[in-house]
Amino acid sequence: MTHNGAPPRWEIVRDESAPSPPYVVAQLSQDRTAGRFPLAIWDRIAVLDGTVSVAFKTVDGVVDQAAGIVWRYQNPNNYYIVRANALESNVVLYKVENGVRASIAPKGLPSRSYGVKHNIPRGQWNTLKIDFHGSSFAVFLNSERLFEAQDQTFTKSGKTGLWTKADSVTYFDEFTVAGK
Repeated sequence: MTHNGAPPRWEIVRDESAPSPPYVVAQLSQDRTAGRFPLAIWDRIAVLDGTVSVAFKTVDGVVDQAAGIVWRYQNPNNYYIVRANALESNVVLYKVENGVRASIAPKGLPSRSYGVKHNIPRGQWNTLKIDFHGSSFAVFLNSERLFEAQDQTFTKSGKTGLWTKADSVTYFDEFTVAGK
């Protein structure tokens, strides 16, 4: 986990509506600490360039209803993340460097831009995907290319995984990683 708060509670739960039923991975802790980022990191491989995608369903949350993909993960305080938030209706790309989360503006928008506005249907399955090659990133939601961005903070291969925020209860399915 990045930052303080109650520990995350990742569990396998049953969801017959999942893209690959009957079981999904779920983050169930409802700690409302705003800067709390539960992580589920896949330890098997490290990837420098590739594609990561996941189906997700936001289930509950008062502070947040977010789902994210982590890549080039070095440790709980250094990684990239792209996240979709159903309460804010947006998709944002971030870097977490030395524990500080900073948004990375989409190409073609002012440097202070905060992701892109996009409806994230609550309680429905959506698919988030990130393509990353060198310093270039492309973000997709439900097969729609939303934006591209660039950053050179993390240039080494790293692990991939799942991310949520605060009290987000989020279900994940079909986590896929392709790359080298």
